[in-house]
Amino acid sequence: MKNYISDVIVQLSSNEASFRIERLYVNKLNVVLVQILKHEWPVRWRSFIPDLVAAAKTSETICENCMAILKLLSEEVFDFSRGEMTQQKIKDLKQSLNSEFQLIHELCLYVLSASQRTELIRATLSTLHAFLSWIPLGYIFESPLLETLLKFFPVPAYRNLTLQCLTEVAALNFGDFYNVQYVKMYSIFMVQLQVILPPTTNIPEAYAHGSSEEQAFIQNLALFFTSFYKFHIRVLEVTQENINALLMGLEYLTNISYVDDTEVFKVCLDYWNSLVLELFEAHHNIDNPAVAAANMMGLQMPMLPGIVDGIGSQILQRRQLFAIPMSKLRMLMICRMAKPEEVLIVEDENGNIVRETMKDNDVLVQYKIMRETLIYLSHLDHEDTEKQMLKKLSKQLSGEDWTWNNLNTLCWAIGSISGSMMEEQENRFLVMVIRDLLNLCEITKGKDNKAVIASNIMYVVGQYPRFLRAHWKFLKTVVNKLFEFMHETHPGVQDMACDTFLKIVQKCKRKFVIVQVGENEPFVSELLTGLPTTIADLEPHQIHTFYESVGHMIQAESDPQKRDEYLQRLMELPNQKWVEIIGKARQSVDFLKDQDVIRTVLNILQTNTSVANSLGTYFLSQISLIFLDMLNVYRMYSELISSSIAEGGPFASKTSYVKLLRSVKRETLKLIETFLDKAEDQPQIGKQFVPPMMDPVLGDYARNLPDARESEVLSLFATIINKYKAAMIEDVPRIFEAVFQCTLEMITKNFEDYPEHRLKFFSLLRAIATHCFPALIRLSSQQLKLVMDSIIWAFRHTERNIAETGLNLLLEMLKNFQNSEFCNQFYQSYFLQIEQEIFAVLTDTFHKPGFKLHVLVLQHLFCLVESGGLTEPLWDVATVPYPYPNNTMFVREYTIKLLSTSFPNMTAAEVTQFVNGLFESRNELSAFKNHIRDFLVQSKEFSAQDNKDLYAEEAAAQRERERQRMLSIPGLIAPNEIQDEMLDS
Repeated sequence: MKNYISDVIVQLSSNEASFRIERLYVNKLNVVLVQILKHEWPVRWRSFIPDLVAAAKTSETICENCMAILKLLSEEVFDFSRGEMTQQKIKDLKQSLNSEFQLIHELCLYVLSASQRTELIRATLSTLHAFLSWIPLGYIFESPLLETLLKFFPVPAYRNLTLQCLTEVAALNFGDFYNVQYVKMYSIFMVQLQVILPPTTNIPEAYAHGSSEEQAFIQNLALFFTSFYKFHIRVLEVTQENINALLMGLEYLTNISYVDDTEVFKVCLDYWNSLVLELFEAHHNIDNPAVAAANMMGLQMPMLPGIVDGIGSQILQRRQLFAIPMSKLRMLMICRMAKPEEVLIVEDENGNIVRETMKDNDVLVQYKIMRETLIYLSHLDHEDTEKQMLKKLSKQLSGEDWTWNNLNTLCWAIGSISGSMMEEQENRFLVMVIRDLLNLCEITKGKDNKAVIASNIMYVVGQYPRFLRAHWKFLKTVVNKLFEFMHETHPGVQDMACDTFLKIVQKCKRKFVIVQVGENEPFVSELLTGLPTTIADLEPHQIHTFYESVGHMIQAESDPQKRDEYLQRLMELPNQKWVEIIGKARQSVDFLKDQDVIRTVLNILQTNTSVANSLGTYFLSQISLIFLDMLNVYRMYSELISSSIAEGGPFASKTSYVKLLRSVKRETLKLIETFLDKAEDQPQIGKQFVPPMMDPVLGDYARNLPDARESEVLSLFATIINKYKAAMIEDVPRIFEAVFQCTLEMITKNFEDYPEHRLKFFSLLRAIATHCFPALIRLSSQQLKLVMDSIIWAFRHTERNIAETGLNLLLEMLKNFQNSEFCNQFYQSYFLQIEQEIFAVLTDTFHKPGFKLHVLVLQHLFCLVESGGLTEPLWDVATVPYPYPNNTMFVREYTIKLLSTSFPNMTAAEVTQFVNGLFESRNELSAFKNHIRDFLVQSKEFSAQDNKDLYAEEAAAQRERERQRMLSIPGLIAPNEIQDEMLDS
């Protein structure tokens, strides 16, 4: 096969015409050849590289194709090998490529010096680019390669490819051995660059009007500078001549950073972030010079005081050196600040307005990096940061720089450094900022302009809770200003006003319930008196946010009597309406069927949920008022839904009327769940609220048609069990009876229908297994089989969160049964089935995200069988003629059989070796996991796929370490995100 393919390739690429016409076909053949090579070379095809080089010398087109093959080979071995080949195979291939590189190197240099063909030279540069990241260093620095590359750099046809090669060289990092060569390369490069792209060029403009080649050149230039500086910036900080070249390069990079292209900006931003972090850490440690010194020299030991002083001055010198570039960088960050996370107002499938926070899009990621960079820059020089921000703000006022975008980015930047200054400085700075913004709002004409300024004022104020807590007059002015904005009908302003109000109240709630100097009553009381006017122009969803905010204030009041009085005043409007509706319903039930009345009921319930959310336990007096009536409405609406669906068939469930009725049912469940979830440990609350719900909620769920069952019933009872734990054991049979069988019938027909019910059902099951396990033991064996089947059904899901819930639930069950008296019975029934099913999902390539949990289940099974905890045989004594000496022997043999039938392409020896390895590494989780990972990669099923999910756990540990680091630097975690109750006293 390999000979045939080699021949076809040579034949097609030996003459120009056929090579150009059949280009696509040749490329495919090259890919096939490299796949063969991965198996054959170096063992069964030793002469591959010499053969290739010899062929390349026979004609220029063959040579060009050989370059393409070499490039493919390099990419396969060095770039895409993780998770596709076993560790050993990758190592062998790398060694072979390294040892035979001499021939390839000579060929490349020969082509570059002798050939006149543009395509061939481009192919050679492209191949070199793939090789430069791993070849032995002597081939780069002790041969004419770098000079040759720098010679090609000014030639337009080769400029981009050469620049990519130089970037690879710049990214190599291995100590100081070749520093001289790096300085020389950089100096020659900078001289040439000034000819190609004069320093006075307006790069953003040139980029906007450039051809795609020219744009690629700017991108590559950014990559070159960032790679070079990331690893070798120190070699340029020595002589004045080098320093000048370095500062010029940084100037180029700053100008490239203004280019309006996300990818280019990302490259620059990543580097700026790492440079500023490095300068900041040195500056941060200067208070502890020994640490700084050790960091600087890479030592882990204390130093003598004399050396330390020298190092302190070195750090200061270095800061001096970068002062001007850093100042320009502050301006860049302020001008290009990304938008912080947004809150969107969207309509859900039932036509209700809900709020959604955009969690992770590119802009948000960019904002986080920019914010972090600006905080480091602010720590390095607070004065300069403040000066630049205020200067830019004054230009907004004078009108010379006024645009919406300029004001937005400036205010996002001001908001982003909250917490990084000392308190006095922050106070002084903010007073000036807010004064200027309020002036700007006064002098600017036009409704749209005023709205933009208003939203920026709200944004900035919302970012500085520490300042507001310390200045009551200011806080009061701000809140009253927000109340004004609540009457402003410009799109988005009211939403933002309600949001900012909530944000501020959460951080300053105590300030509103005490009598402040110069006031007659607490602010909350004044607010409740004027409440009807304040909310007069708000939409329902905005009113809910407003009510939630006031709930936070009331929650901060410590006197129970005042608290209840405030709550009663807050709920006066919705309660009046509720009493009126219930009163009319008592006279005629049909009154409740009117669409407008249903909408009002929904709105009242949503208002209650919002307050329950912020008040928690203290909401008790309010929910008690409406609880029983609410259950009656629930029951009635449920019957209405069932009769509509029974009469109108399945389509009735899609009508707006039925959707509206269901919204009321859902909101009722949500209100009860929110209250029970937030109410602090008060078992009597459970006793008071759970029994009355048994029939109206649980009974109703069982009686309803599948399409009319609310999945929220399942999550409500999961919350109740998680909250009241073992106290609920007596009720579990009742819950089981109502929801189990009927929900299973809904979700086991396929993997798609009723997605909400699926997840919530398994969450409920998990709550029961965790807190009410004794109730599961009391189930009949048929019922337990249903439970186990449903768990297996869950982890077979390709829907990630359902599969994960199922696997976590399985682990709970396995551990609980292991410690119960039914250990043998349970494992005799389910051990082999679970092992078989877990191996099925582990190896079928559709369930990779569950890898970590699959491994834990298998580890549990193998440890259990080895521990001797199972005293009864796992095999079926009736059908197995000879008894095994113990369970371990049986499971080993069973597993070998199971895997041999599943992977017919693996030899018996390979499978046996794998199974023995599982038993040997069972007590050491990471070894056990790596052993399984290598087996999966070796089994052909996994080899051609993206296997990053197999490494997800390692990535998560890295994220946690990063969070701990961020907590140690003032301002890096925004004041809004830190849980600080006490600061508010």
